[in-house]
Amino acid sequence: MIDLRRLHVLRAIAHHGTVSGAAKSLHMSTSAASQQIRLLSKELGVPLLEPVGRRVRLSSAAQILLAHIDAIEAMWRLAEAELQATEGEPSGLLRLCGFPTAIATLLAPLVDRARDRYPAMELRLRETEASESFDLLFAGEADLALVEATPENPPPEDIRFDSQTVFNDPFDLVVPGGHPYAGAESVDLRSLEREPWVIGVPGSIHRRHVLTACSNAGFRPTVVGEAREWTVIAVMVAHHLGVALIPRLVDLPPHLDLVRVPVSGPFTPFRHFRAVTLRGGQRRPAVSAVMELLDELVREAEGIGRAEEPFHELP
Repeated sequence: MIDLRRLHVLRAIAHHGTVSGAAKSLHMSTSAASQQIRLLSKELGVPLLEPVGRRVRLSSAAQILLAHIDAIEAMWRLAEAELQATEGEPSGLLRLCGFPTAIATLLAPLVDRARDRYPAMELRLRETEASESFDLLFAGEADLALVEATPENPPPEDIRFDSQTVFNDPFDLVVPGGHPYAGAESVDLRSLEREPWVIGVPGSIHRRHVLTACSNAGFRPTVVGEAREWTVIAVMVAHHLGVALIPRLVDLPPHLDLVRVPVSGPFTPFRHFRAVTLRGGQRRPAVSAVMELLDELVREAEGIGRAEEPFHELP
């Protein structure tokens, strides 16, 4: 019989990319994780790790085995969901995680509403970045994550996760009071080619959004300010350094003289946010109940685009 704990170690190595990363996530030493893989390889009679310089990679046999392990894990979660569905009202512990804006706008109100509607459920909420959210889901330490869709996330074909686009958050042009566009009902990005810009620092998602939107509109922005935090970007704009694109869900400091102007035309940028579970996890009654509440809150929120896409089970 195969020791299932060794399969978990192999999955963790595939997810984290290193034996040490897998060991840390499983709260064990690197040597112990390596020993588990050696024993699993001996039991199966095939090599599972191959040396690449000072690192290792999964062998072709390990890749085949992982596909089966992921399928078994998903089937087990579906079985759990069916068993929980026989208990009636959604109950038990449900752990949510997400980025700061999503927590402030949607997840914290969701937890408050869920406690009133489903008293048998216990909800916990944790602030995370996207990469950490996927790690928590994979480790079984979170049940539902709200993340921004980015190329750094696991790809759509990753069979470990199910996901659904729940809303699209448009970017507004933010200008200081008195700016020529401050009184406009909307603005086309193509008219902003000669404006100085404040954008995110190199490597940031915000910078990528702005540069892509401006490129699609036919120009490269003149960057006069760079910052990591929305508040710092807003301060720079308020002091007339330049204009900025800031998501509608982001609250601007109320003491600053700033004006939001909706972006119109074919080049309006959006942040796309997805609810993610481990594959099969969305069928749990508690997760389904929370997704319905999330849909309610998105419908009630002003200025964001509700996504009509059903929950997508990745192939």
